Amino acid sequence: MNRFVLAACGIAAAIALSGCGAGQVSQTATQEPAVNGTLATVGPIALRNIHLRATQSTDYVEPGSDAELLFVAANNSPDVNDKLVSVTSDIGTVSLSGDTSVPANGVLVVGEPDGQIAPLESAERAEAVKAKVALSKPITNGLTYKLTFTFEKAGETSVQVPISAGEQPRREEAVEAGDTGAHH
Repeated sequence: MNRFVLAACGIAAAIALSGCGAGQVSQTATQEPAVNGTLATVGPIALRNIHLRATQSTDYVEPGSDAELLFVAANNSPDVNDKLVSVTSDIGTVSLSGDTSVPANGVLVVGEPDGQIAPLESAERAEAVKAKVALSKPITNGLTYKLTFTFEKAGETSVQVPISAGEQPRREEAVEAGDTGAHH
């Protein structure tokens, strides 16, 4: 009789456990990709992997320094071209260089994210688009900073943007790891 009771308990447990996830949305179905930056949407424009890149060797990146702004803007409209008009921030003046148009069903890549092919190597665009923030306030890794993106047709959206130090280790970390830079 003990075998029968154990078998019945095992079957009951299997049935109970198999019903736990029924009717629920999988957690992985709603997760965002693991990238350096954050994301936002304004009209048909999807902003992705928005982040600042700055080399930080002290507690803060000080005013007077520049931070690079990187992001991708994808225009999901099938027939309406758009253009990034400006990016503003309370941490400094943002300057844009290059053609900031976002063609219908196209993308605008600003900056060169670590580990990715440069826009000049992968697109028809003749000039790389860059964005630079001339810092008027100190910034530090671990915090986010509000930037407002304004598009000619889609309008504007504000987003909290993190800082990424990039893939290169700081000089102090390289020395601690035993890389003194003297290669024989």
